[in-house]
Amino acid sequence: MQLEKKDAEFAAQVFIDYYKNFDRIDDYLRKVKLERVAEMPTPLFGMGPEDDMFCDFTMSPEDMEFECRVLSNELYDNYLEIVTSHAIEKSIPGKSLKWVVYEKNTNKIVGFIRFGSPTINSKPRNEFLGQPLNTTDKDIMRRFNDSTIMGFNIVPTQPFGFNYLGGKLLAGICCSHLARRTLRDKYDSEFCMFETTSLYGSSKSSSMYDGMRPFLRFTGLTVSDFVPSINDEKYHTLKDWFENQNEGKPLIDPNASSRKLKTQTKMISIIKNSLKGNPKLEEFNQCFKDAKNLTEQKRQYVSTYGYENVADYLNMKTDKLIRKENFDRYEFDSIVAWWKKMATKRFNNLQDQGRLRNELEVWSKNADIDIIR
Repeated sequence: MQLEKKDAEFAAQVFIDYYKNFDRIDDYLRKVKLERVAEMPTPLFGMGPEDDMFCDFTMSPEDMEFECRVLSNELYDNYLEIVTSHAIEKSIPGKSLKWVVYEKNTNKIVGFIRFGSPTINSKPRNEFLGQPLNTTDKDIMRRFNDSTIMGFNIVPTQPFGFNYLGGKLLAGICCSHLARRTLRDKYDSEFCMFETTSLYGSSKSSSMYDGMRPFLRFTGLTVSDFVPSINDEKYHTLKDWFENQNEGKPLIDPNASSRKLKTQTKMISIIKNSLKGNPKLEEFNQCFKDAKNLTEQKRQYVSTYGYENVADYLNMKTDKLIRKENFDRYEFDSIVAWWKKMATKRFNNLQDQGRLRNELEVWSKNADIDIIR
């Protein structure tokens, strides 16, 4: 597909105007989030999703008990939308398990977890395994896909996260045998590795996942070289415009996975090819160079669920997983007990210092939230 000069310049300018509005990743995330929240219906008083969030901030961690529940996808997404600063992806190919974590005594929500299929290429994972994943070996890829899971959403409600180290509780649950067994039963395969990345990486010196040994260990920084997606309104406007230029045909297969990403990538490729020899191309390329600076390397973390030979198992050097001596520490109750000690110390210190937060933080049409989580 080739665009006329004026059409290529028009499409290029849409991207240029969009990305020049952002200096930092949190600027970008905030704009996208507020646009998404603005589309949500206004609930009746006392009947909004925020009314189901944990809000008893006088409660000691020692008195808390937790359970993980599976809700409908729609309800999960509606809850998560007002808590996380990310524009959530509602349909992602591959494995999926969504948990809403409740404090049982209050029957209120303290956080959200979504497991999914891991990315194929990961520099920190390659270093952890001792070699790059051999994607041409069908047996290795089958074992990797059957044995590895990733945490995409690990989001505490706020200020539960701040007051009680809620992110560490949720991450610990991800590393628990409860999670491993639930995934095993759902997919009929033995999982031995969980991995996740922090929201911030190279711009921050720490993450909520630090200080979680033996359950989670830091494995390194990911490689960051991608362009953030344009927002839904701009995307759909451009998508319809491109299809109109393409005799009504979509740019990619309507049944393809990651359609938005692939469609945007195709748009960019068409614009670049159509701008060859045009001075506008230099400005367009600079726009994407600047946009990549909005992203950053993420801190990657791995859990082996208490197995000691995961690297050899995933590299097909053995067919048997060996348990570490501390294997039982990964049980759900043991991890919650580990969290309670840290959370109680945190809670008591904040209480003594008068720094406990008592106001529920949720995104709304008039939200004034600076925290990115």
